[in-house]
Parts: sequence; C-alpha cells; structure tokens
Amino acid sequence: MFELAFLAESARIFAMAEKSVNDLPRDLRPIHTKGMDALQRENFDYAIALFTQILEKEPRNYDSRKSLRIAQQSKVGKGGGFFKKVFSSAGSSPLVAKAQMALRNNPLEAINIAEQILSTDPQNSSAHKIIAEAAMASEMPKTAVLSLEILVRNSPRDKQFNMQLAEALSLAGDTSRSEQILINLQREYPADNEIFQALKNSSAHKTMDQGGYGALADGEGSYRDVLKNKEESVSLEQQNRQHKNEDVAERLIKEYEARLRTEPANMKLLRDLGDLYTQKNQFDKALGYYGQILERDGGNDSALQRKVAETKIRKLDYTVSQLDPNASDYPEKMAELKAERQTFQLNECKERADRYPTDLQIRFELGQLYYEAGKISEAIQEFQKAMNNPHRRIQAMTFLAQCFAKRGMNDIAAKRLQEALKEKLVFDDEKKELHYTLGTILEKMAKKEEAIEQFKIIYEVDIGYKDVAKKVDDYYAGA
Repeated sequence: MFELAFLAESARIFAMAEKSVNDLPRDLRPIHTKGMDALQRENFDYAIALFTQILEKEPRNYDSRKSLRIAQQSKVGKGGGFFKKVFSSAGSSPLVAKAQMALRNNPLEAINIAEQILSTDPQNSSAHKIIAEAAMASEMPKTAVLSLEILVRNSPRDKQFNMQLAEALSLAGDTSRSEQILINLQREYPADNEIFQALKNSSAHKTMDQGGYGALADGEGSYRDVLKNKEESVSLEQQNRQHKNEDVAERLIKEYEARLRTEPANMKLLRDLGDLYTQKNQFDKALGYYGQILERDGGNDSALQRKVAETKIRKLDYTVSQLDPNASDYPEKMAELKAERQTFQLNECKERADRYPTDLQIRFELGQLYYEAGKISEAIQEFQKAMNNPHRRIQAMTFLAQCFAKRGMNDIAAKRLQEALKEKLVFDDEKKELHYTLGTILEKMAKKEEAIEQFKIIYEVDIGYKDVAKKVDDYYAGA
C-alpha cells in the first residue's frame, strides 16, 4: 500500500505540471485558436510563431507544445529542401551549446532555446535530447515523450532512449505502452538488472492505474473508495486486462480450463490459456495450448506461429534471468543459452524466409541474424535482396558496408556507404551513423584527411555524437 501511495503522489505531481489548452489564460486562448487555424491552412511559419509565443509565457502547456511540434514537422515535410535542412542543421550548433548551458540552472529556458533549433531542423537529435532531459527535470513527462519518440524512431535499438521513453510514458500515465517497451528491451538484454528494475517499477505504476489510484492523483476519492470500486469492478477488469497479476491469472486459468472441458473446440479459450500461462512464465503449458490450435487449423495461422516463436524466445530469456551471477559456471551457462537463443532465432527466421520467399522484411531480419552470428557471406546475400525494400534500403546498404568491412574489403564498404549517403537526404541519427561508419572505415584505409571530413560533418551538427568531438579536437591539436 505504501508503494502505491508513493506512486500515486508521484503521478499527481507530474500530472499537475503539464496543462491543457483549457488551462491557458484568457489572453492566450485566442492566440491558440489562431495557431490551430494557421496549422489547418498549412501556414506553418505563422503557426510556429503563434505557438512559440504561447509557450514563452506558458511553457508547461502541453497542447500548444504538441501543436508546435506538428507545425515544425509539417513545415519541413512540405518542402524545406535538402540544402535548407543541411544549412539549418549546421547553424544550430551555437544554440545547442547555449541550451546545454541553460539546462543546468533553468530547464524551461533550455526547452525554449531547443525549440528554436527544431523550428528549422525538427529532427535535430541534440535538441530533442535537451528537451527530453529538461522536460523530465521540470516534471513534464508528456513533453519529454514528444522528443523521445523521435529519438527512438531514429535509433530504434538504442537502449537508453527506449529506457527514457518507457519512464516518461509511465509517468505520463501510458503504463501499458511503457511496460511493452521494457518487455521488448528485456528480450534484447535478458540479464540486464536495470531493465528488470524498470519493468518492476512500470508494473507498479500500472497496478496503481488499474486499481483506481488515478483518482487519488487527481485529489478525488479516498483509499476506501478505491478498494470499494475495485471489488465492484474486479470481474470486468479480469476479463479486459492485458497483463494480469499472478492471483488474477490463476483464477482465470481455473475458470477457462473448467469451461474448456465443456467447450473443447473454443479456440479463443485455448489462446487465452496460452497467454495466461506465458504471463506466469509456465512456457511449456503455454506452448501446449498454442500447439493444440495449430494442430486443428493445419498450422496456417502465421500470427500464432510468430507467437509460438516469441514464447520460445521468452522461455530462453527467462531461463537466463534465473541464473545465479555468483555461480562458478555462470559464464558458461550464459554463453550456452545465448548461443541456443541465437540458433533458434536464426532457424525460425530461415523457415519464415523459405515459407515467404518474396517478403523482403524477413530477408532483412535474416541478414541481421546472420550478421550477428558471424555468417558474413550469408548476411551479404540477404542484405543484397533486402535493398529492394524501399523501407529498409538504407539500413540494408549500411549493413552491407559493415559486412564488406569485416571481410577487409574497405574500399567496397566505403563505396556502399557513399551511395547510401547520396540517397539519405534527411540529416537524422541514421545519417550521422553513415558518416561515422564511413569515417572509421576511411581511418582503416589510412585516409586520415577524408576520414576527418566525415567526423567534422557530424561535429558541426551534433558535438555530443559518440566520440566525434575527441576525434576532431585531436585532429586540430595535431594529436
């Protein structure tokens, strides 16, 4: 009860920090209306000016912030032009430094400065990082989510961005999405204690929301009301919750298994029982129920086949999480289970590729798995096919370059990266990674001057990206 009360108080504080359009002072409401009209008419410059005017006076107004972000993104999407984007990015460095200085003592001012950058360069990762950090420091999680979503979209496998997004979503009240992000992360890093603790905290927040503690956060009701309402609605909650706690899951399992004896052909009951046993980490029982469905429909349910594969991976991840890090054979067992997981994923993906040979997304996934397994020739073949997928073309070209580099074919790798850079017009984190990878390959080729040019391109836009600052500073210092 104490933990839930503490979380309720945290949610109340954070909820109070951000305001809606209804909370705007009377003199600012007409400006917001004009801004929305300008946004509808696609007069994005005027809309940006109006929303910025509001936020300078009311920096905690989330509705205006969200509308400003839409206007910024839409302006560039309408036709900012490649050269305009590049020059605006290059000119943002002084503002980035200014915002970083303000971040220490005045987070709200740091946000205002970073917004100036985003008004001409809405994908600027440095500005979004500053806003995310400043917003969390100012108890504005929904504002942080706006920037963290863009950072994660540009770098979907970045653990830290995903962790920060999950935390912000949890504090903003979107506990289900927060929990799902952490579950996905745990699959990638099954032995990571930081992710485990974050998932535990997110589950506590979700329990608070589902138990009615949100009413306490809004200053309404009492703990007695919460408990009363919980008793009255427990049956409905048990049916609709996506993630059941242990007690509820146990009761539902007994109920569904009793029903199954009289409804043996009820596929939904079989699927629900599989999901419930997965929730309880009883994976063999879950797989048994999923298997019954596949037997009856002839194995034609591709979504269920995918679920079976994910359940088997979760089983391996759970086994890893149960290992004792202090045991003498911990490293050997960890390596063995990781190898088993990798082999299973690879074989499962190969089966899907054979079943759907024209699916280029599967080809890309298979290429990644081959690359991680050190099977470079096989990976090259898959990435060459995946290049025909317009949504994965740049990423496939990047992986191809890395494959060639592992083979020592640095000249071919550099050529492939240069081709990818010509096709990548938006200067986002993906393009920074292309420049950085090309720079490191040119270094291996002893082309120091050409390499440093790649790092300088990133330095002008994002001085905090990896170790480019050190590389560029060392170059000018003659190190």
